[in-house]
Amino acid sequence: MIRQDGLNGQAFMCIDSPGKHDFTFTPSISLYINCETEDEINLLFEKLSENGKVFMPLGAYPFSSKFGWVADEYGVSWQLNLSKK
Repeated sequence: MIRQDGLNGQAFMCIDSPGKHDFTFTPSISLYINCETEDEINLLFEKLSENGKVFMPLGAYPFSSKFGWVADEYGVSWQLNLSKK
């Protein structure tokens, strides 16, 4: 099954295979989102981490004033960053 959806105007394609594989999603590839506001990063982190896994809690790091890294409930990895203004 091939499904195409959009995320903020960006098309993404995911392909599902009925065959058995020795691999699954890994956090080695992430979708990286630069958030414009505190509200946006907080909401995305909350929603994406729900029933998922937190790799790096939302907080300040040497490379970002606010950053978080999660895998959603489907195993897709997301890195969220608050853009500098």
